[in-house]
Amino acid sequence: MTEPRVPATTDVCDAHPEAQVCEPVFQAFGGRAAFCGPVTTLKVFEDNTLVKQAVEGPGEGRVLVVDGGGSRRCGLVGGNLAVAAATNGWAGIVVYGCIRDADELAEQPIGVRALAAHPRKSERGLHSGQAGRPVVFAGVVFREGEWLCADRDGVVVLPAAPER
Repeated sequence: MTEPRVPATTDVCDAHPEAQVCEPVFQAFGGRAAFCGPVTTLKVFEDNTLVKQAVEGPGEGRVLVVDGGGSRRCGLVGGNLAVAAATNGWAGIVVYGCIRDADELAEQPIGVRALAAHPRKSERGLHSGQAGRPVVFAGVVFREGEWLCADRDGVVVLPAAPER
C-alpha cells in the first residue's frame, strides 16, 4: 500500500504565509514520516482514557491532536493505541506529552509526533479530560476541523486543506 500524498510543509508555508507553525519541540515516532488531515482535539493529563476512546473509533483520515499538558511523567499513546489508530483509519497523532512503546509505534502505518518517549503508562481514571475544544501548545492554537500537515520539517496548521 502506498502512502497518501502529503504536501510538504515547506510548500504549504510558502503558499500560505498565514499558516500556524509549531515550535520545533516534537520527535517523530510513527511509521509514517509525513501525514495530514483534519484536526480532532483532546485535552487530557496523565490519563489516556479519552485517547483510547478516540482511536478505537473511525479516524476517517483525521489527525488526533492531544494536549497532554506537556507532561513527561508517562506515555499517553503506546503500541496498542497506535495499532487501533492505524486500523481505524487515523492519519496521525500529535501529542503534547509522551508516547511509549516507541519501537511498536515505528511499525505502524501512522504518523506520530510527541515530545519524548517514557516507559510508564498513564493512569486511567486519574483525571477527566475534554474533547472537541481548542487546545494551545507549541505556539499554535489547534481547532477541530482545521487542517494539519506534518513531515520531517515540522508541523503546520491551516484553517482548511491546502490545494494540492
